Amino acid sequence: MDAAYLAKAQMAVELAQSKGASMSEAYVSTGKETTIEISNQQVEAMKMAEEHGIGVRVIHDGRIGFAYSSDLRESSIKTIVEQAIANAEKTHSDEYNVLPEKSTSYPNLELVDKTILEVPIEAKIALAKEIETAARTFDKRVKITESTSYQDSVYSIAIFNSNGVSASYSGAYCGAYAYLVAEENGESQTGFDLEYSLRYENINPVKIGREAARKAVRMLGAKDIGTQKATVVLDPYVATNFLGVLAPALSAEAVQKGKSVFAGKIGNKVSSSVITVIDDGALPGAVMSSPFDGEGVATQETILIKDGVLHGFLHNSYTAAKEGIKSTGNGIRGSFKGTPEVGTTNFFIKPGNVTQEELLKDISKGLYVTEVMGMHTANPISGDFSVGAAGILIENGILTTPVRGIAIAGNIIDLLESVDLVADDLTFFVGRGAPTIRIPQMTISGS
Repeated sequence: MDAAYLAKAQMAVELAQSKGASMSEAYVSTGKETTIEISNQQVEAMKMAEEHGIGVRVIHDGRIGFAYSSDLRESSIKTIVEQAIANAEKTHSDEYNVLPEKSTSYPNLELVDKTILEVPIEAKIALAKEIETAARTFDKRVKITESTSYQDSVYSIAIFNSNGVSASYSGAYCGAYAYLVAEENGESQTGFDLEYSLRYENINPVKIGREAARKAVRMLGAKDIGTQKATVVLDPYVATNFLGVLAPALSAEAVQKGKSVFAGKIGNKVSSSVITVIDDGALPGAVMSSPFDGEGVATQETILIKDGVLHGFLHNSYTAAKEGIKSTGNGIRGSFKGTPEVGTTNFFIKPGNVTQEELLKDISKGLYVTEVMGMHTANPISGDFSVGAAGILIENGILTTPVRGIAIAGNIIDLLESVDLVADDLTFFVGRGAPTIRIPQMTISGS
């Protein structure tokens, strides 16, 4: 099937070149998604969606034109090639509008687990039901299943350009999710867990259900606390929320536009020496891995911050051309309907070499943050954030009382610089991953 899509892409490029384009590219994608939602052991919703299409990008005299279609017939491809060429006439010229040359090699990745394709839908429904059963049997206070779901996606990508790029691959991933409510004495608390993988056998429904239930139950009886300074420990999921602020700031596009807190700081210390931040589009076994990005550039490991020192930024072909360097393979496309923007793949904080227990054991008074609210309001240009939070008090190295109604605020650079310990429990939440991290002192705003 990949060969057929590649032939469609090649046809579009050859047609664009014959019509006078300086450079041209065609990107074809197809995907099938299955989503199953369970509540009270009943199938609440089941969606099976399929989409395919082609996006054509042409460059002429530095001007870019783009058009796309979900129709892969020859007549439609001819139409969108003509549209892309016509659209290029309306845009401004930019010398850095370029397409990449062919990569010398692509990483060899195993991205298709045939089990995902072969397991019958009834088994996938049973898996989602098993999550709910595990959650409800974990503790009788788990009363409501907001959402228990299974999802998988199977896709193929093909790209061809006039500079010699000709490549294709197929991939698949699956995952499951639980979002639950525990109730006691008129109080309710939520808990969730999720697991995504390239392999069907890695999805553990009992673990997902029990973990979501544990998180909900442990927050029952949450208390308010007063404003104080204390050691703060970020749960891996919370740490990935902070990575959501870092990601746009480490994009070369943001830096070139003067919209990054890291602009002009390559070679400078921007965090504690225990922090290393990596983006790796070729990470074996990771959900966001692929042999090449949305432009056909080979994916790679890119170390952005190493031992606290800023090493570089994420690039696509356009931002790399501006710097006179090579793309890092971070030209990301949401689908065939868009052009490649700079984005992350498998973006994570490198794990340390202590367990979470060892990280907690010498904290006499602290807060283990399990949830933050409002992280989308953080400013990637200044690095400032102020978020609502919930968590569990740490007393003499032990997690004790749940707390709510608190807030933490500061600057992402200051937070990174103050981290003194990183645990070994790197956990991925689809495309972002982090271990537990410890900040010796932060102000916690309470009641």
